[in-house]
Amino acid sequence: MGRIVSIGTPESQDPQMSLLMKAIKSVHSVSSSGDSLDLDDIKKQRQGQDRFSSLATPSRSIETESLNIKGIPAEWVRPNYKYNNRHIIMYCHGGGYTCGSLKYARILASKLALHSGLAVISFEYRLSPENPYPAAIEDAMTVWNYIMQLGYGAREVVLIGDSAGGNLALELALRLTYKNRIMPKGIVLMSPWTDLTMSGESYHTCKSIDPMLTYEYIATARYSYVGLNDSYNDDFANDVKMNDSDFDYSKPEYSPLFASFVDFPPVLIQVGSNEILKSDSYNLFDKLIKEGVSATLEEYEDAWHVFQMMPIKKASKALDSIGDFIDELF
Repeated sequence: MGRIVSIGTPESQDPQMSLLMKAIKSVHSVSSSGDSLDLDDIKKQRQGQDRFSSLATPSRSIETESLNIKGIPAEWVRPNYKYNNRHIIMYCHGGGYTCGSLKYARILASKLALHSGLAVISFEYRLSPENPYPAAIEDAMTVWNYIMQLGYGAREVVLIGDSAGGNLALELALRLTYKNRIMPKGIVLMSPWTDLTMSGESYHTCKSIDPMLTYEYIATARYSYVGLNDSYNDDFANDVKMNDSDFDYSKPEYSPLFASFVDFPPVLIQVGSNEILKSDSYNLFDKLIKEGVSATLEEYEDAWHVFQMMPIKKASKALDSIGDFIDELF
């Protein structure tokens, strides 16, 4: 069973939104060219994400609790009112696998907690280029095992990810199937990065209208994530020329789009109409439907990559839809 829904009218361009658009745009480019492999540039991007978190994270109605899971920094984000403690969300943050922290994750973790009425656990998985594949997926599996050890059943967990975190959420679910383990109750993906081959139509049709991501940025992120620069160190030159033409990005461990999804739980996908990764969502949806998975794809008009982070009506509508999806699961 599958459903595609087109949602939305353009948001008004108020001054606050313009400032926030500029802020989030600045943290989605490693450098002015968008294709830097220099660690200093990447660190600046990570710092920019943390600064942006102070603008976009809800400051009321939530409480946080820090924890450490076998060396992995993690955080519970909970509504500070009575909530459903029988089910939880495991959230995988985005950032091209090169960026992201608990501060950055707290933006969507907080919104998810408030719109779902569930506790959310997020975590700082190891980032590339310092820690390429499979570091992130290993960390995700460690956190999953921790959740199981707390006494939650797999079917009491909703797995959510945005952008590269959507890739990670899918890869975690796939790894569970490979190990013949029970899957989460459902999966929610916001602007997921599913195809590292960059072969989708939107990589060309939306290249000039995506306000957040560039083709060059994505190419750099994938090169870094798979570890082609595995001799990386702090002196890694900014002018290194990428030569990955012979690398197979279509392997399912990198591009979940090319995996098998038989017996997957229900999936909700949300994507913006203007984003370069739009085909990653549509092609995944088609694959899920062909393999008998219950899936819904929501395309939000005049929206950009992971617009749910922004304090705007369109984001609230999308998050309400996620809350409704979770309610229907349980």
